[in-house]
Amino acid sequence: MPVNLAQKIATAAERDEPAIAVLDALDALRVLVTVFDPHQRLIYANSQYNYLFRSLPPRETLIGQPYEALIRMEVAGGEIAQSHLAEGLGAFIARRLGQFTAGDYRPLDIVLADGRIVEIKMRRAPSGSWIGLWSDVTAARHNFHRLEDATALSADAFAFFDARDRFVMGNALYAQLHGARAAADLLGRSFSEIVALSTRRGRFAIVDAEAWSARLIETHGAPVGALTVSTTDGNAYLVRDRATRDGGRVVVFTDATDRRRAESALAEQAAALTHTQHELAKIQGEAEQRERYLADLHHKLGEAESSANTAKTTLLRAMSHELKTPLNAIIGFSDLMQQMADSLNPQQVAEYAGLIHQGGTNLLRLIMQILDLTKIAAGRYDLQRTGVDAGGVLWTAKGDFDAAAAAKGLTIDADACPIGLLVRADENAIRAMCAHLVDNAVRFTPQGGCVRLSVEKTATRICLAVRDNGPGVEPEDLDRILKPFEQSRRAIEHSCGAGLGLTLVKELAELHDGRLLVSSTPGEGFSAIVELPAA
Repeated sequence: MPVNLAQKIATAAERDEPAIAVLDALDALRVLVTVFDPHQRLIYANSQYNYLFRSLPPRETLIGQPYEALIRMEVAGGEIAQSHLAEGLGAFIARRLGQFTAGDYRPLDIVLADGRIVEIKMRRAPSGSWIGLWSDVTAARHNFHRLEDATALSADAFAFFDARDRFVMGNALYAQLHGARAAADLLGRSFSEIVALSTRRGRFAIVDAEAWSARLIETHGAPVGALTVSTTDGNAYLVRDRATRDGGRVVVFTDATDRRRAESALAEQAAALTHTQHELAKIQGEAEQRERYLADLHHKLGEAESSANTAKTTLLRAMSHELKTPLNAIIGFSDLMQQMADSLNPQQVAEYAGLIHQGGTNLLRLIMQILDLTKIAAGRYDLQRTGVDAGGVLWTAKGDFDAAAAAKGLTIDADACPIGLLVRADENAIRAMCAHLVDNAVRFTPQGGCVRLSVEKTATRICLAVRDNGPGVEPEDLDRILKPFEQSRRAIEHSCGAGLGLTLVKELAELHDGRLLVSSTPGEGFSAIVELPAA
């Protein structure tokens, strides 16, 4: 029979006061501590034993009992939930005894009859004995199960990774997207292993597997990242990946198929212009109608301005270029493709179609800006305000313009955009504001320059700033460029846009009870700051 460890300590306590402190400390723990000899016989248990298993005899009388006998006492005393014994008593005992395996230290959960959940951890001591820690993890497990239920109901695919970048939880949709039968099949796998699994299973439309995997892993390593992926069945997903406060990661896949199809439909419409003169005439007629609408809009704006003639001249200058240029490209290249249809090679067809598409896109962007300004002026721009992560929006804007910046040899620095500062705003509106500001910065900053993005918090406001080290704007132009169809002298010289971007940002900021602040030092750069109410 094993010696009663508690009796040995108690005997030693008569000569050694620290031993009493050890016993008191073990009994004060809210965790059950057990010690078994190399033959799995109990040699010590603290006072939590009888608190955990109230039907069992006093712990002192159980010294020397084999672990299997103690398990049978738990079951006989009605301590174990019946659902936990569904596979039979023998299977239950085998799972419990399985923890006495050197090197296999996985914890085991058991469910008690009163609903409590106890986690058991067994570790082998150098002497060959086994030390067990029994913790009440009921609240933690219930919270975890609630999170599992919530993600299971979501239309998005969710995955959570721990601080070691190991998969700890996700819903069925995430598992299916990555070629697994269930989320349980991914438990313990690293993010890179899951990416490799989805690549092997062929779930995503991939041209270069190595580059595709590197892009996902790079996004996963950033404070917050976003990108779009496509599956082999034609669906598109927006992937958002960000760090959690406990050092882990959360990954969300949102179905963006409808948006991608809308973009494809626009491209197909542009391509159709090369085959049908009737469609071209229709588009030209619609463009003329829109031009007449813009002229009428200019007339109404002129009545509200003290200097109507100046406003009219400015509008006509902008419209004559911004509408005429893309229309000339659309008409000219489509006529050329019709006349030379038999002699054009595929590269020429693709180049001309790209120019037609670019002209149509520029024309559509201009019209959408004007329509947004018209809605705001008429009081019909409805805001859907929610808590929006300001840093995340700027990181997304950075990703959208990285390619354009790289083509000019520029860098976009978003290191000063922390995650977690929320503004109370319409998400689509704030994304549009940031896109306009970053687009302006990239457009006017010369080769080798830098665009810096930042987010700061004041007492009641969140400030989103876009700064560049480009040529800047003259002081006398700062107020003027915030008005519709007004541009700096540099923008006019280079024919950059219609002068609506900053106007739209200013109007949207004020619609949110915020404001747009601009400043510049000629030759040193331009700064635009949007102040919005904190959520």
